[in-house]
Amino acid sequence: MAEMEIGVVSDYFAHPNVAGIELTGELRVGDTIHILGHTTDIEFIVNSMQIEHNDVSRAQPNQSVGVKVPDRVRKGDKVFKVTGQ
Repeated sequence: MAEMEIGVVSDYFAHPNVAGIELTGELRVGDTIHILGHTTDIEFIVNSMQIEHNDVSRAQPNQSVGVKVPDRVRKGDKVFKVTGQ
């Protein structure tokens, strides 16, 4: 599977396990993302995301989104979109 970098984790909230992500690429609900860092390596399907506490289905570069994550992530972790190639 190919991956394209689409952002970086800017914040993490332990309850309810949400990552704040600064986007450099487009992200949609249903996309598979891979978050990778010094001690982070998780891959999952984005089931929901928010911009300023409002649910959205798509976000553009230069936007900040909140994404529910299955495990702890850390500030500075890189975010990649997994593509089918």
